[in-house]
Amino acid sequence: MPRPDSLTVRVLLTALVAFGPLSTDLYLPSLPTLVTVFDTDIATVQLTLSVFLAGFAVSQLVYGPVSDRFGRRPALLGGILIYLVASAACALTDDIETLIVARFFQALGACCGPVVARAVVRDVFGRDRAATVLAYMAMAMTLAPAAGPILGGVLTEWFGWRSNFLLLTGFAALILAATWALMGETNANRDETALQPGRLLANYSRLLRDRGFVGQMLTVAFAYSGIFAFISGSSFVLIGRLHLTPAQFGASFGVVVLGYAVGSFLAGRLSARLGGPRMIRTGTAVSLAGGLMGVGLALGGVLHLAAVVAPVFLFMLGAGLTLPNAMAGAVGPYPMMAGLASSLVGFVQMTVAALIGVVIGHTHADSQLPMMTAIGLVALGAALSHRLLVTPRA
Repeated sequence: MPRPDSLTVRVLLTALVAFGPLSTDLYLPSLPTLVTVFDTDIATVQLTLSVFLAGFAVSQLVYGPVSDRFGRRPALLGGILIYLVASAACALTDDIETLIVARFFQALGACCGPVVARAVVRDVFGRDRAATVLAYMAMAMTLAPAAGPILGGVLTEWFGWRSNFLLLTGFAALILAATWALMGETNANRDETALQPGRLLANYSRLLRDRGFVGQMLTVAFAYSGIFAFISGSSFVLIGRLHLTPAQFGASFGVVVLGYAVGSFLAGRLSARLGGPRMIRTGTAVSLAGGLMGVGLALGGVLHLAAVVAPVFLFMLGAGLTLPNAMAGAVGPYPMMAGLASSLVGFVQMTVAALIGVVIGHTHADSQLPMMTAIGLVALGAALSHRLLVTPRA
């Protein structure tokens, strides 16, 4: 097997982290189509997104301790297998209820990617280099949300909505084979007691008593929730209200994701030099500026492509600076329970994002205002979380 810090393994880790965004972004252009195909409403179709995040959140609490106890490799192989079977079920279903349930199980499998991959990065690169490696992984990972809607739009137009899930099934099979062949065990500090209820509660309590950890965790949760607010509402605004084709929607989505790629690239280049706290302060300020701009344009009744894309691009730029540094700041101090810390951060991150998705689904309007309001509010939450909890008191 290749060295755990080799380029081959880094590419595989990036692909594993991409399970989540690819599972949501690829089929975004088909969401309006699903409303018609299953003869249902927008809120019900939105559940295929929110339930995915709910499953993703719940399973975060499992994979971390399991990988701390049994190792990273078995946790990954089991999760990818679950994902493969659930993706095939999504492609074959004939009713919206089964699709929602299959999406939940798809999330249970997909979750292994980011949780265990972040722990592997902590195992291999240590606390000091983790932020830089995570930032470059995040930059590369933007290929998934950038290309996903574009490819999904083309597949939906040419072959129908099922083709998106067939592609995900094939992707899972490829990653399962690659993980089996290339991924060695990196957890040199397995905790035999990691799954004991008393030990779990003690470890969670230790993390939640750490003011800095809680601040970094909330910063991650709010920053990601802004991204998911756009994921959840963008197709209904851009396709439903601005009448873009699925392919045009994918291209617009790709422009927005470019902002995240630029931010992640800058984080990778500058984090070691400037430090995580400074990068997070800058990132949250940039995201807040984008959120406020979007809310202002929406309140002014400006329903135009640029009025949606430009503010969210700015928000994404800030999120790219913020997320890898905040994640590294949360997980880095805990080498003996990196999996558990990664799990708890991911659980809160996905829970908050799922709630945002439900709210947007039930406040859908003839403008981008609900989506932009959510983005503005979570940007403010990220900035305040870091300023009030992480920044040392004078």
